[in-house]
Amino acid sequence: MKCLGVAACAAGLVLASAVFAAPYHAPRTPWGDPDLQGKWTNFSLTRLERPPGAPAEIAQGADVAAIEKMVFDSIIPSDPLGSIQSEWWPPSHLAVIGGKARTSWITSTPDGRIPYRPAARQRLQAIRAAAFTDYSGPEVRNTSERCLVPTFSALSPPIQNAPYASGYKIVQTKDAVVILSEINTEVRIVRLGGRHDAPGGRVWNGDSVGHWEGETLVVDTVGFRPEEIFRAPVFLIGADAHVVERFTRTAKAELRYAFTVDDPATYTTAWSGESAFRPMADPIYEYACHEGNNSLPGLLEAGQYAEKHPAAATPASR
Repeated sequence: MKCLGVAACAAGLVLASAVFAAPYHAPRTPWGDPDLQGKWTNFSLTRLERPPGAPAEIAQGADVAAIEKMVFDSIIPSDPLGSIQSEWWPPSHLAVIGGKARTSWITSTPDGRIPYRPAARQRLQAIRAAAFTDYSGPEVRNTSERCLVPTFSALSPPIQNAPYASGYKIVQTKDAVVILSEINTEVRIVRLGGRHDAPGGRVWNGDSVGHWEGETLVVDTVGFRPEEIFRAPVFLIGADAHVVERFTRTAKAELRYAFTVDDPATYTTAWSGESAFRPMADPIYEYACHEGNNSLPGLLEAGQYAEKHPAAATPASR
């Protein structure tokens, strides 16, 4: 650098250091790993897939409110009884990553949608339709309704964001990273430096092993149980899927989360996305959902009654 005086040279050095600032380095645990511990939330209006017609990112000067309404309406059909928002479903806005608002987490496909094979898409549609038609018994209901796994794929990889109770707590040891989801008070243990269990082994939320690549925790998960392939109400994933997640603390107040899903039997190509977790000040509450809770028999009773009395289930008969 050629300077015209000490002051000018110093100013140039300050400018250069700002432009070429070193990337953020997370604080370290006592044993030297990047410290991801704490309470985090991924709460936002942004969801896995991009609504048709919505831009991938919000340009400066765009009507953000109109785009947020488009995203909201694509998630929740209009409620004839009024607003569904409450303390359990609070108002939310699109997530901002890298200074830009996002309308979906998926970044690898042109339309921001999951690249289902035709047979897989038909299967997903059939599963969703059965949710409103099959009340023959608890075994036919999805695992989220039965409280076997967190709904909205709130913990099963790839982790998605729920519209309520979207808190997480991360705890680390030398041998494991433990992730607690507020939904279902579910715990997922990522074994560090280990290998997957015996081939063909199936566990809830998959079998996760991890390792560190610099500032990033890389988590490799296989071995999902067939019962949890429908991530109600979000998407369908194959039991033989392979998911790779990357957790990187990119700032004091951001934990960047990236993922890739590979499942040739279900998708035409592997697909990827990213989201972000922010620090959470609120407490993580107990989530009173357990297998055999009262809501499931109530749901079955109501559904079976509607099957026997279809007129009573129509809006005109209210």
